[in-house]
Amino acid sequence: DALVSDGGQVAVVLTADCLPVLLCDDKARYVAAVHCGWRGLAGGILQATIDRIPVAPGRLMAWLGPAIGPERYEVGIEVRQAMIERVAAAAAAFVPVRRGHWLCDLYRIARVQLTGLGVEQVFGGKFCTFKEEQRFYSYRRDRRTGRFGSFIWLNGNA
Repeated sequence: DALVSDGGQVAVVLTADCLPVLLCDDKARYVAAVHCGWRGLAGGILQATIDRIPVAPGRLMAWLGPAIGPERYEVGIEVRQAMIERVAAAAAAFVPVRRGHWLCDLYRIARVQLTGLGVEQVFGGKFCTFKEEQRFYSYRRDRRTGRFGSFIWLNGNA
């Protein structure tokens, strides 16, 4: 899921442990909110969103919001294969923990994809929804349904 806005809408994404990515251009004309779970990242959600923003990717900035961190997000072989098929450099974002299971760094995968698409200014990516219990909700930790929102909007004329 993603939403691109030219100022007429607030762009918001709801997540639990997935990665919210917020984008804006350097002239403050466009913003976007992107829900980046493993399926979205493997399916090209970042590229599809950037393709809909009518500026060169080098003029975009990205912020990586709170998500499950690389020390807590364990995945199976299907996730690893899907990511590596999309971008071979994503292989470095996986650390084996036992046969057929890896710890996955969503932040690293998003950074690899964003820089590969030409987005050079990438910020954030320092939170862990699972570990930071006092700050964030985590479905994987709490095992009950809930979400939090990440918002981005344009305020007035730039």
